[in-house]
Amino acid sequence: MKVTQEAPSKESMIVLESLRKAVAQALDRKKRLGQYAVVWQDGQPTIIGDDKPETSRQKD
Repeated sequence: MKVTQEAPSKESMIVLESLRKAVAQALDRKKRLGQYAVVWQDGQPTIIGDDKPETSRQKD
């Protein structure tokens, strides 16, 4: 992976904003439908939502 200290290009910022908007819309739709979602939170995947499974598979 190439890491630079340059500011993102205008095109990159447009793509990033589009992705953020799409994810926000998808999460909002899932919430309105009462569905759960898996999101990254505090360095690990987390299940959110009213209908999330009672128990999740535990690591061995």
